[in-house]
Amino acid sequence: MSSPTVEPGTKLADRFRLEDRVHEAGGATLWKAIDEVLARPVAVHTFDADFPRLNEVVTAARVASRLTDPRLTQVFDATEDDGHSYVVSEWVSGETFGDMIAGGPLDPERAAAMVAEAAEAMAHAHEANLAHLCLTPEQLVWTAGGTVKLLGLGVDAVLNDVTSDDPARSDTEGLGRLLYAGLTGHWPGDERDGGGLPVAPMGDGHFCTPRQVTAGVPGYLDAIVCRAILPETRRSLEPLTTPADFAEALASVARPSPMPMPAPMPMTPLPVAASRSEGVETEAPHRHAPPPQHQHRPQHHQGSRPAAGGGMLNKVAMTVVVLLVMVAVGLGAWTLGRSIGNAGTPSPGERSTTPTPTAAAATREVEPSSVIGFDPLGDREEGSRWASGATDGKESTDWHSETYDSADFGRLKKGVGLLLDLGRSVPVKQVSVDFGDTSGGAAELRIGDSAELGSMSVVEKFSGLSGKKTFTAPAPKKGRYVLVWFTEMPSSAEGYRGQVVEAKVLATK
Repeated sequence: MSSPTVEPGTKLADRFRLEDRVHEAGGATLWKAIDEVLARPVAVHTFDADFPRLNEVVTAARVASRLTDPRLTQVFDATEDDGHSYVVSEWVSGETFGDMIAGGPLDPERAAAMVAEAAEAMAHAHEANLAHLCLTPEQLVWTAGGTVKLLGLGVDAVLNDVTSDDPARSDTEGLGRLLYAGLTGHWPGDERDGGGLPVAPMGDGHFCTPRQVTAGVPGYLDAIVCRAILPETRRSLEPLTTPADFAEALASVARPSPMPMPAPMPMTPLPVAASRSEGVETEAPHRHAPPPQHQHRPQHHQGSRPAAGGGMLNKVAMTVVVLLVMVAVGLGAWTLGRSIGNAGTPSPGERSTTPTPTAAAATREVEPSSVIGFDPLGDREEGSRWASGATDGKESTDWHSETYDSADFGRLKKGVGLLLDLGRSVPVKQVSVDFGDTSGGAAELRIGDSAELGSMSVVEKFSGLSGKKTFTAPAPKKGRYVLVWFTEMPSSAEGYRGQVVEAKVLATK
């Protein structure tokens, strides 16, 4: 059927009435239609008479119709004949993954839960030799019914004339990009496929890893993404090359609702706001609030009476409790009165043990005039391009060293570090260092007036480098330079490398 003869109100197979034109490109048109037999909305693709891949798209739709995974869009009909070719499939109501992350990344576990569902569905599709090849944030939907749905299996690749020599690897990379987007809010690929998401930043000739873009990404999720789309950053780990591999890697992820639901108020269901997104109808989801937890205590409901003996026992118990409280209060008041009356008048022969209060030294935060990666035992360059990320007050940025093969720096040197130049010598009172999500390793905190390693004094040693560590000097230590010096590299999802998410220096006024 040529496009001029297809218009709203057209009925196909005396059953599917076309209502709204949703999208049109390349000789194919997507409609929202009504199945008048079953009285439900459906999605219908119609094609121009000269559409070049008509046989392929109908064949792909028929293969997809035989799949029974509920996370895949169900195909109801696929017809090819003279002038009346179309594909009818399930109309999905909900919110696309792209809309969900348009304002920023999701909670990591929630993003992983959605993509894990998509990965399992794609693994089933590949068992039937059917690939997607067009996995984008707009194809993954959290439905109004509270389930995950993957749109466009088989059909989208034909409509967009996308092919692959290795379909399994292509779909695995697509799943990796979806997880990357959910963890960071950035798209690691062609801007046209990202649904308006900002393109992921680059570094060392490839996209930055999720943890380099967004703080708080769990190491194991970062590793899964890298194994799928950035294998050059995980040479020690086996790449993921099939959707089944990807699904297995995410098998342990809990499957909660991908978007947090408001806590239900007692006896009053909360309304859910509705929104719309192009190509997918978004309705207020009909979610069931979780049942209230049972309280293990007696409750007297209106219209019921407690047991006869129980009421008297409760009254007696309450009276006893009140008397005990009164006695305790009176005893406490008497003791406090004696303490106040005797304050400052020790008994003969005794010395007062009341400590003399001392004023805490006032401190101020010192903003470094410069921050560099410090490698005096090597090539003197250790990730200085990232150094400012350790003092900018943002959890989404950090400084990290180069990646080594072992905790002893690959036997290339004895240490590396991050050097903060405070601009002038100040009385340093406290230094806090956030080592991020690394584990193991050891570091020294050094302070001095010279930027030479041997001239700075070791004031603290840290081990088990994970999270925030704080050094507080008993007496301020004067110095212009503060050095976080790694003597043993911690392990991270990237390998063996040091990391400082944030470093803060306080000095006395």
